[in-house]
Amino acid sequence: MGERVEIGVLYARSGSYRLISEACRAGALRAIADVNADPGSPIELVPVERDPGGNVDQYALLCEDILRTSSARHVVGCVTSWSRKETIPVLEKAGATLWYACPYEGFEANEHVVYMHACPNQHLVPLVKHVVRDHGADGFLLGSNYIWGWETNRVARDLITDAGGKVLGERYLPIGETDVRRLIAEIRATRPDFILNNLIGTSSYAFFAEFEKLGREDRHFAPERCPIVSCNLSECELPAIGEAGRGHLSVGPYFRRSDATASQPASSFEAASYASVQVLAQVLAAKADATFSDLPAIFRNRVFDTPFGRITLDPRTQHATLPVEIGRIAGNGFELVSRSEAVAPDPYLSRYDRAETFGAARLRAVSS
Repeated sequence: MGERVEIGVLYARSGSYRLISEACRAGALRAIADVNADPGSPIELVPVERDPGGNVDQYALLCEDILRTSSARHVVGCVTSWSRKETIPVLEKAGATLWYACPYEGFEANEHVVYMHACPNQHLVPLVKHVVRDHGADGFLLGSNYIWGWETNRVARDLITDAGGKVLGERYLPIGETDVRRLIAEIRATRPDFILNNLIGTSSYAFFAEFEKLGREDRHFAPERCPIVSCNLSECELPAIGEAGRGHLSVGPYFRRSDATASQPASSFEAASYASVQVLAQVLAAKADATFSDLPAIFRNRVFDTPFGRITLDPRTQHATLPVEIGRIAGNGFELVSRSEAVAPDPYLSRYDRAETFGAARLRAVSS
C-alpha cells in the first residue's frame, strides 16, 4: 500500500441539480478507486466526503469541516458557481485547493481553484458562432437566477451584438422553478432564431418539455429551425429530458461516443471530475504534501493524460486546455457536429476577436 493521502469530496446527493452532482461524484470516486488499484501508485487516496444536499449555505460549512477534521488540503467538488464562490474564502484561509469540474462563466482565476472544465472561449463563444452561422443571430436568453445565468448571458449579449443580431428577450427563474409558461409565451411572441439555455436542473427539464409542445404547434420552433443551445447540458441529464431534447445542441469538452467502452466516462461532468482526481493524484504522487502554492510550478511544461486526451494546465490561471465539441441530442446521447482540438483557456476573453469569430461587421439599414 502507498502513502495514505486524504482528499475532500464535496458533491450533493439531492437537490434540483442532483443529476449533474451525482455524475461528478461518480467520476471522482471512480478515479480514486482506479488510483488505489494501480500497484505502481506511491499513494493511496482516502476520500473524506460531505454531502451539502444542494443547499448553498452548506458548502462553505462542509468544506471547512473537511479541512478542519482531516488532513485533506485538496477538495474535489461543487457544481454551481454560487457554491464555488462560497467555498473560496474557506480555501484561502486554510491554504487549500478546490478542483472544480464544471463549466463556468469565466472572469475568475483564483490561486486556490483548479478549473478542469470549460470557460467561455471553450463553450459559449464557439457555440454562438455555430448557431449564428446555421440558424441566425437573434437570440432569446434564459438563465437560473444566480451567477452562472447572469454572467453567461452578459457575455452572450455582447456576442450576439458582435454577430449583428438582437437579444429578443432575457429571463431568469429561481433555481428549481418549473413553471415556464411565461417564458414560452414570450418566446412564441418574439420568434428568435435560437434560445440560449442557462437554466439548470429541473428548470431546464421543464423548459425542454414545454418547448417541444410549442414546436409541435408552430414549426418555427422545431429544433432544426430554432434550437435550444446549452453550455452545461450533458448525457447525465438526457434521461430526465427524454424525447423533448432531440435535435437540440450542446457544447463541451467531451461527449461519449456510441462505441465507448464501459470504462469511459458517461458525460463531460464525470470526465472532468475523473480528470481532476487523476491530475491531483499525479501531483500528490510527486509531493504528497503539495499545496496550492506548489501547483503553478508543477503545471508548468507538464502534460497530463485524461479522459479528454492529453491536456495542459495554464500555470497562471490554473485553467485546462481542452477540446471543444458541439453535439446534437439524439436519444440518450449526442451526435458529434464539430470538434476543435486543444483550445487554450481564455477565461477573461482577452484574446477574443469579433471579426475572427463572426467575420466582417454586418450593417443594418435604418430609415429616418
